[in-house]
Amino acid sequence: MTPTPTIFAPLFIAATALFVWSCWKRLSLTALGRPEERLDNIGQRIGDTLSYAFAQKRVLAKPSGLIHVAIFWCFLVLMIANTEFLLHGLFPAVNFTRLPDGIFMPLMQMIDVVSLITLLAVTAAAIRRLVAPPYPEARTFEAFFILFLIATLMLANFGVNAAKISRMQGSTLVLAESIMPISSWFAPYVPSGAGKLVHDLSWWTHALVLLLFMNLLPLSKHFHIITAIPNVFLRRREHPPLPEREEFSAGNSFGINRVDGYTWKELLDAFSCTECGRCQMACPADQTGKPLNPRGVIAQLKHNLMANGPQLKQGKAATTALIGEGDASISEEAIWSCTTCGACLQACPVFIEQMPKLIPLRRHLVEMESRFPEELLNLFENMEGRSNPWGIAPTERGKWATQLGERPYEPGKTEYLFYVGCAGSFDARAKQITVATALLLDKAGVSWGMLGKDEKCCGDSLRRLGNEFVFDKLAKENVALFKERGIKKVVVQCPHCLTTLKNDYRQYGIELEVIHHSQLLLYLVQDGRLKLPKQADLGKLVYHDSCYLGRHNAIYDEPREALALATGAEPLEMPRNREDGFCCGAGGGRMWMEEFTGDRINLVRAAEALEQQPDTICTACPYCLTMLDDGIKDLKAEKVQVKDIAEVMAEAVLR
Repeated sequence: MTPTPTIFAPLFIAATALFVWSCWKRLSLTALGRPEERLDNIGQRIGDTLSYAFAQKRVLAKPSGLIHVAIFWCFLVLMIANTEFLLHGLFPAVNFTRLPDGIFMPLMQMIDVVSLITLLAVTAAAIRRLVAPPYPEARTFEAFFILFLIATLMLANFGVNAAKISRMQGSTLVLAESIMPISSWFAPYVPSGAGKLVHDLSWWTHALVLLLFMNLLPLSKHFHIITAIPNVFLRRREHPPLPEREEFSAGNSFGINRVDGYTWKELLDAFSCTECGRCQMACPADQTGKPLNPRGVIAQLKHNLMANGPQLKQGKAATTALIGEGDASISEEAIWSCTTCGACLQACPVFIEQMPKLIPLRRHLVEMESRFPEELLNLFENMEGRSNPWGIAPTERGKWATQLGERPYEPGKTEYLFYVGCAGSFDARAKQITVATALLLDKAGVSWGMLGKDEKCCGDSLRRLGNEFVFDKLAKENVALFKERGIKKVVVQCPHCLTTLKNDYRQYGIELEVIHHSQLLLYLVQDGRLKLPKQADLGKLVYHDSCYLGRHNAIYDEPREALALATGAEPLEMPRNREDGFCCGAGGGRMWMEEFTGDRINLVRAAEALEQQPDTICTACPYCLTMLDDGIKDLKAEKVQVKDIAEVMAEAVLR
């Protein structure tokens, strides 16, 4: 059948109308979400889009990303060719041959070569998905069918050009072979006298597959081809991502239990997932056999939005529960499995916000239904009653400093508030870190003081567990106390305290200069205020990155530099380190919960540390220290010691 606008135009109009309708049907559902400002800092957003969407910076973080980058950039080039193809089908007079030779020949050559690269890339992608899929569920019919359609488009394009070349002679043939070298390879295989037939069959194959592919996009995960670039442009600028504040007044509901409780941007996330599986492979819960799968959470959100969207648009109630079991619901066990480590956020190439979607679900369960894991009841009661997880009397907070003498923070005189935190005040092992830090600060002549019995928990675990009501109360009391005492500079030894005081408390109207003890100790050594008369002899030392110190606050180098100065050697690295570090399992309030499903996260991380055959495992977080210490004991590796950076520094400075 000869290509003719009489046949192609109705097909194109129908396919385009269906495509636009399908896109609108899905994207209009995002309007169900709450308003949210995502158009600030336009210049930075454009820069991020160029870096992450077009230059594919995060995609290239993994070697397999080269395949995707090749397909992505080839598609950008082939959009030019496909636009010409469609226009030529509608208006035969429109053709690349009308371009000046200086543009026409290089353009045709580029399109020809790019078509081959695309064919090779989709072949590689199919082989990888078949032989070494990014995750077990990746071998889907949809994935292979889409790759098949792309390959068919490339072969059909070669067929069209090869058929043209097969009918050329003389100088025209030589010119065609020079500007379409790949298509020329196929030309000899076109049967003599069948050039027109091959051309027409190839043309219609290309046309029908292109229109089919276009209409499959909104119906499949490949809708991200349309939504991913806008999703990157609209990404959350705030880092780390903070939960929203709630207004506690009569009649308000708290948390989210319906899909329209999310913002429009969070709903756009649901259509932007590429299902690459990077978040899943980075998630400590998923990788240890828990029911939480960040990729699955986004898919369940999309299915819930699709199931409930039509009713919600009409003002009717949702019929499919957001929290529950099934493909369109997120299970409670998955909701409580999250350690809020942020690995999913770090891994996602298109900046989907998986972890922040779970905290509002926890809020609903805690604040609206009083439904949460039983072991959290004591935690919540102790926090509300005595402002610490163990329910110990506040008068006990400062007893760790008995031998140092009283060190009250004096407004206008004391430089730093040493915010000790609950673990550093009450946990027997963590108190050793507190003492080491205090002695080092004294040795350096740092002016510091503490709040003693007036210090309250920062509330990190409460907020991440969804008990925003008690967190709000603690935050307001802490902020009022800090303002009353004129506190501006704070040193902490717990990354969870760091991120809460530095980041969360900004929502309460206070800007604090918060520094982690690993940073301060390094600066003191570099300034010569802390002398290192000897080097700490702790054997082979491996460093574990705290998620809240690293991914949440981008503090990676200072702890390593401090350890190198204290020991005289760079610390060993685990296979998963820095931005790709693996959680200890204590974040997100999981410190106070049991693991009943799958492997224990701390055991997995401890085993990874032991693979380096260390004598010492070092960290910079009391939660991490507890989890790794317990893991080492459970793995019967008692000869390996677990220490905090302050203790390592104390070995070099004080002993």
